[in-house]
This record gives sequence, C-alpha cells and structure tokens, in this order.
Amino acid sequence: MIKVLNIISDSNIGGAGRCVLTFLKYFDRSRFQVRVVVPTGSLLIPEINRLGIKTIETDGIAEKSLSLEGIKKLKKIIKSSGCDIVHTHGNMSGRIAARQCGKKVVYTRHSVFPVSPKISKGLGKVINGAVNMHYSDAIIAVAEAAKENLTDTGIKPSAVRVILNGVEPQKRAGEATVRALREKYGIEDGDFTAGIMARIEDVKGHIYLIEAAEKILETNKNLKVLIIGTGSLEDSLKRTVKEKGLEKNIIFTGFVNNVNEILSILDIQVNASFGTEATSLSLLEGMSLGIPAVVSNYGGNPGVITHGENGYIFKLRDSGDLAKYMKKLMDDREVYSYMQKRSVEIFNEKFTAEIYAGNIEKVYTELMNK
Repeated sequence: MIKVLNIISDSNIGGAGRCVLTFLKYFDRSRFQVRVVVPTGSLLIPEINRLGIKTIETDGIAEKSLSLEGIKKLKKIIKSSGCDIVHTHGNMSGRIAARQCGKKVVYTRHSVFPVSPKISKGLGKVINGAVNMHYSDAIIAVAEAAKENLTDTGIKPSAVRVILNGVEPQKRAGEATVRALREKYGIEDGDFTAGIMARIEDVKGHIYLIEAAEKILETNKNLKVLIIGTGSLEDSLKRTVKEKGLEKNIIFTGFVNNVNEILSILDIQVNASFGTEATSLSLLEGMSLGIPAVVSNYGGNPGVITHGENGYIFKLRDSGDLAKYMKKLMDDREVYSYMQKRSVEIFNEKFTAEIYAGNIEKVYTELMNK
C-alpha cells in the first residue's frame, strides 16, 4: 500500500481542486491510501469527505504558495502522516516541508500564464529551475503549454511529464429540463446556441465572443450566446451588450450549478482565453456530450481541440476569425455532425477520469520503484 498525502492551498473549488476530486473518486483504493491537506474551512472539505477520504485542515497555506508558517505546520502534518509521497498542487511550502521530512515529492502545475522575466531570464531562470527541481522528484504539467511555462523558468524538459486532465462524462438532461431551459433563456426552434463557460474576467476574452456574435448577427439572426458564470467584468459586459442592442441574443446566465443541464442546450462551446488557460474542464465535459468548440490558440486549448476534428482554433484576440469558424459550424451541418462524433471519440481516447487517475498512479508507482 502506497500512502500519498496531497496538499492543496485552495479555499474555493477551482480547476486544481476539481482535478484532485476526480483523482480521489477514481484511484485504486486497493493499492493507494490517500489523504488531503487543505486550508481551514476550504470548500473542498465536504466534497472530499463525501468520497470517503480524510482531510487535514491547517492554517497558513490558504491561497499561498510559500510561507514560513505553512512550512512549519506542514512538516508536523507530514511527519505524523506516515506517508510515502507528498503530492503538492502549486504549494511550495508543501514541497519544502516534504523534502525536509525525507519524503518523495510530486508537484503538479495546473495553470498557464505569462512568465515574469525575473524567472525566465539570466540568473533568475537558473535559480528558479534549480530550486524547483531540487524540491520535486516528479513534476506534472496538465498541458503542453503548462510544461512550456515550467521549462521557460529553467526546469529541464526531461523533468516534466504532461498528464492531461480528465473528467467524468456528462449525461444529457431530460427533454423537460431542456425545454424549460430553452424557454428560460429565450432560445427558439432553429436557433444555434453558443456558450462560454468561464470566470467573467478580462483574460477570458468574453469581449471577443460578443464582437464575433455582433458580426454574425448582421446576416444571421438565429444565433444565441450564453455567457455562463460570474466575475468582476459582468456588469461592464452587460452594458456593452445593451449598448450594442444585443440583449435578446447574448444572455448572461449567472452562476450555474448543474453543468450538464446548461451543456445540454448548447450547440457549440467557445473558449476565448488569452492570459490564463491550462486544460479547460468545461471543454472536456462538453466533448463528452459531443459538443464541438471554437477556441483561441492560447495555453492548453490546442491540446484539447484538434482543428477540423472536434472544433476549430481561432487567432488570439481576433473576433473576426472567431466569427468565421462559428459560422462554419452554423452553416455546414455535415461538418458539424462529423465534429460531434469526433468530440466523443477524442474524449474517450484521451480525457476520461479513469485515464487521468491511472496516469497519476503510474507516477506514484514509478517513484516508489526507483
């Protein structure tokens, strides 16, 4: 039995937390014992406990990668846990504490973002790379773009393994639910519905979808766009939509609990990120239902969407290019049907929760066999 202690610093449930939850649901309990260290009061706690996994709460790590308090408290937890491996999710305090306790250390990089010149050039790059490799026995990147982030900061490419995220397949909502949601959002028979599921922040690129929709609506009035989620730019974007007179066609849904239900009324998904994007879990969930996507050529998007197979990739921050590919899917039913089929096939080949959990288990097993 290999004993693994996961450490995550998230107080809310974000992408990293969802990946941890997926692994916890699908790992082989006959071979691994897994516990999770979380910040005191984290929203992850009831979700993890529901899976029958023990959580250990601690102060000093919430939303912090590195703190002296965190290192001190995590050392006590690691020593008393009797674990073989410490798996950290963006938490440097956990890696330092684990190394000081003589444990094997796994580090997963869940994010992609522009790298500071302080750690991507000269001596800063050398030091950063050396430190991260010293405090990690295995480094996992959730996308090729995440690996590039790491290697740009001095970590050797050979030290990084790419393990793509995986999710549980979604189930389509029933006819009554679909009918009620379409009525709620004003989606009529014959409408083509696009959705973007992301925090409403500048780097997620919602404005480019709004501009693309405006171009399409000049000639095709049957487009509906759902902006799903909340964020700091929500009010600003609502004003923009109102000024353009597009309120009937671009609808803000707010926060949505039942993802499968909202996915069930979409024809395509859009991801327009330009500043942070690793592997979009909502894109994967949509793929499991046969929903093609049009995505920006940024971050992990090209690792999820294969141009011309399960969707299209448009030029970064180019609303005209986005509109072009959205129209292709709207106008060519044969291409759309092909992409529906390929979306499900590619999901089953690469992005299931079972594949993801199995790949993480291989890392643990290899470390213990060294």
